[in-house]
Amino acid sequence: MKAGPDHKNCATLRKICEVDCRQFASSRPSRKKRNMKRTTITQLIPVIALGCSALISLLTGCSPAPEVPPKEVTVQADDKMRYDFTAFDVSPGQKVIVTFKNIGTTPKFSMGHNFVLLDRTITTANIQSAFLDKASMEAAHDYVPPGAKEVLAHSKLLGPGETEVVTFNAPYIPGEYLYVCSFPGHYSQGTKGVMTVKQ
Repeated sequence: MKAGPDHKNCATLRKICEVDCRQFASSRPSRKKRNMKRTTITQLIPVIALGCSALISLLTGCSPAPEVPPKEVTVQADDKMRYDFTAFDVSPGQKVIVTFKNIGTTPKFSMGHNFVLLDRTITTANIQSAFLDKASMEAAHDYVPPGAKEVLAHSKLLGPGETEVVTFNAPYIPGEYLYVCSFPGHYSQGTKGVMTVKQ
């Protein structure tokens, strides 16, 4: 899901490397190692210190991306089984706020709509078998399979005149991410769109 390294993990790795380098440099050699020539130990410590420095320099590339303002989007679905907003772009990791509205008039049990953002591994070529078939069996869960790893964010199933705000962080990996209504039959009628993560 993420393009770059996890920033929390990078900070942890930096700490570990710094501690390990300091511990190595300050540790006293064992009796066996005391018999080694001092020149060998003297030559070895700078090489390891240089390696640790290179690793720390590499890890500083994990610094967080500059803050960008949240992307706010309004998506509406109607009785014609269409989203009115079918494409938008975001930056990696950007906060996204989707205001999702059902502007139709048909009752929820026969024409409910939801907003489901899917991982980039779900494409137009495999969406039916990889997601929609199992989603169609989940009426009790608003047609979103519980614990589905391919679901990045979703709304509940909305009836006429209902609105829900869905907030999430965009994935770090650039690419196209489908968002769909998973109510049976709606995707094929046009209740779909694409969120593109761009560097």
